[in-house]
Amino acid sequence: MMPEPFETRHKDGSLRARGQTEDGRETGYWEFFRKDGTRLRTGHFEAGRQVGEWTTYDAHGMPYKTTRMKG
Repeated sequence: MMPEPFETRHKDGSLRARGQTEDGRETGYWEFFRKDGTRLRTGHFEAGRQVGEWTTYDAHGMPYKTTRMKG
């Protein structure tokens, strides 16, 4: 099965997350957003698990923290 584009939204309709799924699980690069549209977090999934480096962004959308996922 090929990965499919996926988006989810906050209750107010603003974009909450964007990425892709495969077999119903997150895969590849994902972006998560605050209700005001600024980026909150970015990183990669493999079979629904966070892998590699994930970046967290401040309220202005600037990177302020990088976390390396175990596994």
